[in-house]
Amino acid sequence: MCHMDIPGLDAVMNISATILLAFGMSMDAFAVSISKGATLHKPKFSEALRTGLIFGAIEAVTPLIGWGLGMLASQFVLEWSHWIAFVLLVFLGGRMVIEGVRGNSDDDAEPQHRHGFWLLVTTAIATSLDAMAVGVGLAFLQVNIIATALAIGCATLIMSTLGMMVGRFIGPLLGKRAEILGGIVLIGIGAQILWAHFAG
Repeated sequence: MCHMDIPGLDAVMNISATILLAFGMSMDAFAVSISKGATLHKPKFSEALRTGLIFGAIEAVTPLIGWGLGMLASQFVLEWSHWIAFVLLVFLGGRMVIEGVRGNSDDDAEPQHRHGFWLLVTTAIATSLDAMAVGVGLAFLQVNIIATALAIGCATLIMSTLGMMVGRFIGPLLGKRAEILGGIVLIGIGAQILWAHFAG
């Protein structure tokens, strides 16, 4: 079969693949951000952007770390990242469920308008460990890891900010159940990461 080389086609396909990878990596952060937005009392756009920046920055750094480990032919990330993510997400999700149940018995609790910095960082790390594992795999391919990491970070920034604003509208509908459901979402994502590892 005759093969025709079309100038620029490979570049376009590489860009398309990078964009698809970036938004694929941001889906966990998007789901978590919806739950985070739902548990706050009418979060402002500035809080959504703050969350997006934290999630985006960490999601951009983790593939770089994974790529560096991949260059060293490290198997640790590939073997343990799913377990670490699972434990962190189940812990954070369980904590949200417990606090949500306790909150149901406390009608006078002051509405929460923002999440703590370290809570967001821990959650972002948990949801970005799959990006670290992807970074390990990218070390064995001819890719521009800086551009790929920036694309993943930007996609996560956009999707996390959007997720928080979606959660803002879902929160009032869920009421006090929002934190419980948010915790269940985190636990579910953790279980999905573990299942995807064994199923793959």
